[in-house]
Amino acid sequence: MSELPAQFIRFREEFPAIAQAYDALGDAAHSNGPLDDQTRQLVKLALAIGGRLEGATHAHVRRALEMGIAPEAIKQVALLAITTLGYPTAVSAYTWINDVLDNR
Repeated sequence: MSELPAQFIRFREEFPAIAQAYDALGDAAHSNGPLDDQTRQLVKLALAIGGRLEGATHAHVRRALEMGIAPEAIKQVALLAITTLGYPTAVSAYTWINDVLDNR
């Protein structure tokens, strides 16, 4: 994956055992269910949006594009947020998604 934040890299370098345990937990969560890679990526994007995590939203949009997920599908995740999370959150998500799409 490209464009990892410097502080994320620094944290992983300073605490490698924590990073390794975190990676193992993520691998276990991803492998313990029937969802395919692209569906899991869109779910992760939705979770980032629901948590109002701008950096994580950017990261999951980049990953989704790297996986070949269409920009229209990525934007639909923001649209789906309207009725569950509210219009302001959906517009924030749309803005964060376009931060990445406009700069690719």
